[in-house]
Amino acid sequence: MMANELRLFRIALQFLTQLPVGSFDICPPDWLARSAKYMPLVGVLVGAVAGASIIGSALFFPSPLPVVIGLLIAVALTRALHEDGLADTVDAFGGGRTRESRLEIMKDSRIGIFGTLALIAVLALKASALVAIDPTSAACVLIAAHAGARLAMVLAMWRLPHAGGGHTKVSHKVSEMTNSEIAVAIALGLIPGFLVLPSAAFIIAALCAFAAAAMMASIARRKIGGYTGDVLGAVEQIYETVFIVFAAAVISGPG
Repeated sequence: MMANELRLFRIALQFLTQLPVGSFDICPPDWLARSAKYMPLVGVLVGAVAGASIIGSALFFPSPLPVVIGLLIAVALTRALHEDGLADTVDAFGGGRTRESRLEIMKDSRIGIFGTLALIAVLALKASALVAIDPTSAACVLIAAHAGARLAMVLAMWRLPHAGGGHTKVSHKVSEMTNSEIAVAIALGLIPGFLVLPSAAFIIAALCAFAAAAMMASIARRKIGGYTGDVLGAVEQIYETVFIVFAAAVISGPG
C-alpha cells in the first residue's frame, strides 16, 4: 500500500517537474487520476526549493536578486511547463475567433504577442510582490502559492470536461477521481498554507486566487468547451500570481 502511494507521488513528481525519480516498468492506464492527489505536494516541494533559494541567496546578493533567483529556480524545476501553458492559452484566447482556431493556436509552439505580454506580466507581478517582503516570508508565500496552484489545477481537471484537440500536456481525464482522492488533494493544497503563513494572509490570498483561477476555468469552458494541458498551466499560473500578490500585500501592508 505504502509502496503504491509512493509510486503515485513519484509519477506526479515526474509529470510536473524534471527531478530524477527513476523509471517505471509499468505505469497504470489511469495514472493521472490516481496520482493527481499528490500534485499539491509536488507544489510544496517546488515552492520549498524556490523559497530556500531566496533565503540562501539573500545571504550573498542584494535585493531583488534573491527573488529573481528563486523564481528562476521554480521555472527550471518545472521546465516552464505552466508558463508555457499560460502563454499558449492567452495566445489562443486572444487571437482565436472560433473554438477550432483557438485549439489550433494551442498546437503552435511559437509564442505570440499576447502570450509574451502574459509571461512578462505574471513574472513582474510575482517579483514585485515578493521583493516587498522579507526572504523568509517570501519563501513561506511560495510554498503556499505553489501548493494551492496545483490544487487549483487538479480541481479544474476534476470539474471541467476535456476539450480535446489542442496542444495538451494531459492525455487522460481526471473525472474519475474519487471523493477521498479529492479530499487528499485539498488537504495537501491548503494545510501547508495554514502552517507557514498567518491565517489572515493565507485565507485572503487563497480566496482571491481561487476566484481568479475559477474565472480562468470558466473562460476556458466558454472558449473551447473545457480544459487542455495548456489551460491547466494557465490556471496554475493565475492562481500562483494572484496568491503571491495578495499574500505579500497583507504581510507588508499598503505603500
